[in-house]
Amino acid sequence: MKIEPTGESCGAIVTGIDLMRSLAPSAVQRIRDAWLEYHVLAFPNQKLNDDGLERFAEYFGPIGDDPYFEPAEGKERITAVERKADEKSRIFADSWHSDWSFKSVPPAGTCLLGVDIPPKGGDTLFINEHLALKAMPDDLRARFDGKIGIHSARKSYAEDGKYAKGKYGGSMRITPSNDAYKTQAHPIIRIHPESGFPGIFAGAYVIDIYDEEEQEVAEILSALSLWLSRPEFIYRHKWEPDMLLLWDNRSVLHKATGGYEGYTRLLHRLTIADDASYYNK
Repeated sequence: MKIEPTGESCGAIVTGIDLMRSLAPSAVQRIRDAWLEYHVLAFPNQKLNDDGLERFAEYFGPIGDDPYFEPAEGKERITAVERKADEKSRIFADSWHSDWSFKSVPPAGTCLLGVDIPPKGGDTLFINEHLALKAMPDDLRARFDGKIGIHSARKSYAEDGKYAKGKYGGSMRITPSNDAYKTQAHPIIRIHPESGFPGIFAGAYVIDIYDEEEQEVAEILSALSLWLSRPEFIYRHKWEPDMLLLWDNRSVLHKATGGYEGYTRLLHRLTIADDASYYNK
């Protein structure tokens, strides 16, 4: 097995390993260590079936649930990120976010397998939230220290959200619900539960900040967004067919991009549940 850093703000390419074979504990540990260090790992040329994808995800934790999604047709736990060649609706997941950060225990990671990859476009962007915090000037960081973000899925998955039936005409199997109006609090600056490194935990699901006035909330979130989106914190991942991507939701924000109009794009997805004890201290 060979692990080569991308040389960008985060990410590494892992080769010399067949993920359809069971992995030795030492190999799993090496991958986990690289995952914590580089936050995004790409495994090219992996022809994984459903069992292989699920087995790989479970090396890193239990498979988590995906709220507001139905499994892909014919699947039990695997969901699909899909866009047909003739679709005109907005690109799914085109704003910076950490998957399901509105949950009391957000997922530790996400696995995404490239099944049908267009010849152009469709890159996934990542922000290294540890790097962004480390580089942040003290006066800017003072605006976020001790602040509690209020996360909610309402803007996306409520019955009047952007992915509501009648508003979103994509091929994704999305099931909006007004359960999305529930909220969950998480610190904006927090310690990664495994690596111990401080980082930012933000993204599109943050709709408010605890105990702050509306105008101050808007200013704080705008300043945070401007800082995080600086080019030096961003890694642009380019997909290949049969490529598996594993990222750490506790370390990076991500978003989808377009640029593949006229082509079908299909990825299979699993989330990896985190250890609830990290959040119940």
